[in-house]
Amino acid sequence: MLGRPLTDLRISVIDQCNFRCTYCMPAELYPSDYPFLPSSERLSFAQIETMARAFVRLGVDKIRITGGEPLLRKNLEQLIERLARLATPDGRAVTVALTTNGSLLAAKARALKDAGLARVTVSLDSLDNGIFQRMNGVDFPVEKVLHGIEAAQAVGLNPVKVNMVVQKGVNDSQILPLARHFRHTGVVLRLIEFMDVGGIGAWSRTHVVTSDEARALIEAEFPLLAQADGKPVSHETASRFHYRDGGGEVGFISSVSQPFCGDCSRVRVSSDGKMFLCLFAHDGVDLRPQLDSAPGLEAVLRQHWQRRGDRYSEVRGALAQLGERKQYRTVRMSLVGG
Repeated sequence: MLGRPLTDLRISVIDQCNFRCTYCMPAELYPSDYPFLPSSERLSFAQIETMARAFVRLGVDKIRITGGEPLLRKNLEQLIERLARLATPDGRAVTVALTTNGSLLAAKARALKDAGLARVTVSLDSLDNGIFQRMNGVDFPVEKVLHGIEAAQAVGLNPVKVNMVVQKGVNDSQILPLARHFRHTGVVLRLIEFMDVGGIGAWSRTHVVTSDEARALIEAEFPLLAQADGKPVSHETASRFHYRDGGGEVGFISSVSQPFCGDCSRVRVSSDGKMFLCLFAHDGVDLRPQLDSAPGLEAVLRQHWQRRGDRYSEVRGALAQLGERKQYRTVRMSLVGG
């Protein structure tokens, strides 16, 4: 509907996670006996490869593996190897990336790189161990995530990106410590506005620290130089800035205050094979019946993408008039991935 190209595919390989982050999978909604998908209901690696090939033929050249926590999926390196062999119709290699909470990254980094993984993004919301453990909900120590980041850098999964979801009154005190820590390291810190996704029925706009506010905080100590006039370049999510003293890059993802629906090139497939055209959708298209027919699968993908009309973030303001808190359904975050 909006003439958006299809270039980015995000695949959730598992809906389980070993963290219970308060903004994604809070423990009160996802207890130890929560009925996650059994392995029999997840797409197999062969099915994922078939699906990915169809997307690549339609224009996708970047694939990101997500979850849940994707490193909980057994033998994930085998899937990475399959996907890394894919090439676009004009012969370009497909870039394969991964988003992880970092808890298992130190042990897996070398195998992932050897399998063909190009880049990794690590979720890290605080350097303060007390804040981090409260936010991840399972008392996981921040030192182990930092070790995973170092391991990823050591094997060449560069540039490593670190995503921080900023919540006012929860971890906004950690913006500057994270900026200081990752300057001059080659790691790209990206600050994400607290979004109304997944299971966070308690989301409130009053908990949002806007990108402008976060950037002003950093810039007061470390002057920044805007790239592309401080706006996301074509089909990217982050507004990118460089430290004027050469300390590296920092990015800001402003899906609440400055939505970018009109430039969205991403499609998501859940662990059980449903295609979602928006992170904030609540209905998906089941692709499994088409996986045995390449022409049929491509036709379904093309049809649904071309008539895509979603622009949830751009109309969120009207929904917000109902009140400050989230009052509308969205797909479970761990099922469809970030």
